[in-house]
Amino acid sequence: MNFIEELKWRGMIHDMMPGTEEQFNKEVTAAYIGFDPTSDSLGVGNLVQVMILLHLQNCGHKPVALVGGATGMVGDPSGKSAERNLLDEETLFHNVASIEKQLRKFLNFDSGENAAELVNNYDWFKNMSFLEFIRDVGKHISINYMMAKDSVKTRLETGLSFTEFSYQLVQGYDFYWLNEHKNCKVQLGGSDQWGNIVTGTELIRRKSGNEAFAVTTPLIKKADGTKFGKTAEGNIFLDAKKTSPYKFYQFWINCSDEDAAAYIKIFTLKDKATIDALINEHQQAPHLRILQKALAEDITVRVHSQEDYDAAVNASEILFKTGDEAVEGLKKLPEDLFNAVFEGVPQTAITESSFNSGIPIIELLANQTNFLASNGEARRALKENSISVNKSKVDENTVVDSSFLINNKYLLLQRGKKNYFVVKVG
Repeated sequence: MNFIEELKWRGMIHDMMPGTEEQFNKEVTAAYIGFDPTSDSLGVGNLVQVMILLHLQNCGHKPVALVGGATGMVGDPSGKSAERNLLDEETLFHNVASIEKQLRKFLNFDSGENAAELVNNYDWFKNMSFLEFIRDVGKHISINYMMAKDSVKTRLETGLSFTEFSYQLVQGYDFYWLNEHKNCKVQLGGSDQWGNIVTGTELIRRKSGNEAFAVTTPLIKKADGTKFGKTAEGNIFLDAKKTSPYKFYQFWINCSDEDAAAYIKIFTLKDKATIDALINEHQQAPHLRILQKALAEDITVRVHSQEDYDAAVNASEILFKTGDEAVEGLKKLPEDLFNAVFEGVPQTAITESSFNSGIPIIELLANQTNFLASNGEARRALKENSISVNKSKVDENTVVDSSFLINNKYLLLQRGKKNYFVVKVG
């Protein structure tokens, strides 16, 4: 497989240095991407670069994933409007270890000549003195060259510390070190990294005379122009503790048709013929959301597991079911999944003893929970047949007791199709 051709049809190339494609076609080539350890989990935005390394390896080349233990101490100004808070060493090393663990889920580290490799730039910076750095690195790159970079120019008016200004030299030295010690000839990254990457190729040329190359990917945005990888609740992470598999699945299943057509090329390993067929099938019946389902399944299974994917699908379908099937589905939901499905839904707590003798439905809807404003509104809603308890319709004569509880702890009230309310015992 031709690596560059693979990236081109997937829409994953933004810039490329001349000679890069020829280098990949000539021999098995080591190429690297840097991951910034600002969190102890990668987000779906980082997944773009993970997929680049995966395609690289599938095309027979050697992926090198650099986790920036040293650069994380400096802070990359690229795309930032202000200097970020720097992390302490303990937090930084915890983040590095967590990210390394996630990367091992995607790449093959035992495939011989093109086995993936993990490196940490702290290993070659920790014993380097400041004087050594400015003598052996700083003298090769001029101030004029550094000032011309967009990451610097865009911050000159608002302020740029020397720490951030020096970042491109630190990253440039990473590329030089990997070129010298790992025969790494290509750096890959997002388009906002172009300035930092070419500083590395320039440093390699001036210090050793070797050739080095670069490829960058477009920064992914949603079709409506909003930032990819974020929801109203915040970032979407790969770590199940930070973003539940259910919410992760929902992020992909809820994307627009236009976004799904782009994302399925970027975030899955499906080949061109398969993707073209899926897009064509989706266009014939958009309401079936064929693209979104294929995308969500592929990514959720690879990032989490088949079991997590199946649970997320089942939980999603419960919201659209009614009657006995819905009641049984709700009762089978594990507590963490129930909380994930109904996160953000208004809720209140009622003591367990309140359920011992049962609570009349009108009392429950109004006085006990304030789900509805008054007894009168509760009666009207019940007469309209718009009230459900645990997805099952109820009438004015219903008395709710502990036998209704999900996991002996929850009760799901509903008015109409979308108006939910959670009662928690405790």
